[in-house]
Amino acid sequence: MSYLSELALQFIDGEWREGSGSWDIVDVDPYTGEKLASITVATVDEVDQAYRAAALAQKEWAATSPYTRRLVFERALRILEDREQEITRDIMAELGGTAVKAWFELSLTKDILREAMQLSLRAEGRLLPSPVDGKENRVYRLPVGVVGVISPFNFPLLLSMKAVAPALALGNGVVLKPHQETPVIGGTLIAKIFEEAGLPAGLLNVVITDIAEIGDAFIEHPVPKVISFTGSDKVGRHVATVAASHFKRTVLELGGNSALIVLDDADLDYAVDAAVFSRFVHQGQVCMAANRVLVDRGVAEEFTRRFVAKVASLKVGDPRDPATHIGPLINPVQADALSAQVDQAIAGGATALLRGTTVGSLMDPVVLGDLPADAPILRRELFGPVVLVVPFDGEDEAVRIANDTPFGLSGAVHTADVERGVRFAQRIETGMIHVNDGTIADEPLVPFGGEKNSGVGRLNGEATVDAFTTVKWISIQHGRSRFPF
Repeated sequence: MSYLSELALQFIDGEWREGSGSWDIVDVDPYTGEKLASITVATVDEVDQAYRAAALAQKEWAATSPYTRRLVFERALRILEDREQEITRDIMAELGGTAVKAWFELSLTKDILREAMQLSLRAEGRLLPSPVDGKENRVYRLPVGVVGVISPFNFPLLLSMKAVAPALALGNGVVLKPHQETPVIGGTLIAKIFEEAGLPAGLLNVVITDIAEIGDAFIEHPVPKVISFTGSDKVGRHVATVAASHFKRTVLELGGNSALIVLDDADLDYAVDAAVFSRFVHQGQVCMAANRVLVDRGVAEEFTRRFVAKVASLKVGDPRDPATHIGPLINPVQADALSAQVDQAIAGGATALLRGTTVGSLMDPVVLGDLPADAPILRRELFGPVVLVVPFDGEDEAVRIANDTPFGLSGAVHTADVERGVRFAQRIETGMIHVNDGTIADEPLVPFGGEKNSGVGRLNGEATVDAFTTVKWISIQHGRSRFPF
């Protein structure tokens, strides 16, 4: 069974229905170009209906015992585990993800659901002392009400669930707008899972639409108190501006330009393995991917030789083939745009250490070296199978190069001396960085997020509680207060 045609609908107030817009979003297999489904877009009126339904259902949900709420996430996890084979096939079809990518995304999504079970019980209040005699201060941790979630196309199941499940677990209602390239895996599949898990009707709504149809209505609507957005820094800036003008909080998980740094004492074979995975998993369409590999000049020649040889061995092709390492980009437009950036870099003085062809959505891996220090490509997010190898002389220069970007999401450093690695990592301007590992990591208890243009706020663990709840101070005066007049 495939969910891609079955779930090509809107999910509003517990009902599966067609959108009422005047045009369709066409869901396409990025490898074959085959039409998977078409979905009539939701209108501004349907966005309003979704938010109103979430607000109405949220009141009773927030009053429900957190132990009862937790049972929904236990059932959702079992459903996800039972459907892994079908979901894996649909990830390959809708995203062009390989088997490794699908396994990686499903594993992390299951972790999110396990953590959501615990989050149901984690919104704790506090009693605080008062300088006033006889006063008792209670600080309550409460749901914000309704959360609007906008998710991306690259890890749509994970990155939708990363906000949806915790927000629900903490007593909120949710309206989810998945990316139009992945409307099922990132949207209606999640609604289906929670529907079967027994989530009350109206609490989670999925609207499949586009800014061309609804403008900023999803952000501007008066119901949601928090907007959680994952995507590009350009769109994130717009989301933040609109939300701020309506006094809404935002959680922004945006782009990256991560560096994997190889110091002079690193295990080169291990660093090569880490760099190849960090750049080329899911065709490089990962915000934490290592766009840049910085290598100490003393080991640069040997590292680069081994690195290029391993990259050249990666198989490009059909994501359904278990031997494929690199499948298609999400669409040919993305592939052509990235290929054009490579052409510009080479015209500007870079050397192609490895380059093949770009055909449709398939792009062979590219390794560029000899980049001029002012090459624009060094400071951009490269959402595809292109990597830049940059030599450096000493740690200070490595830090300067690593930080010379408007982004600050992730990173990694390789060295034989762990404490040297930690000292180095502390100098890198990122929200996350890993010693002797890859740049791509996500764990349910550890704050996830970036610095600079890579976002605002954090998710996972206690950070998620802060993101999707608010605090309320209630004081009780035992005895009589004395007023000055």
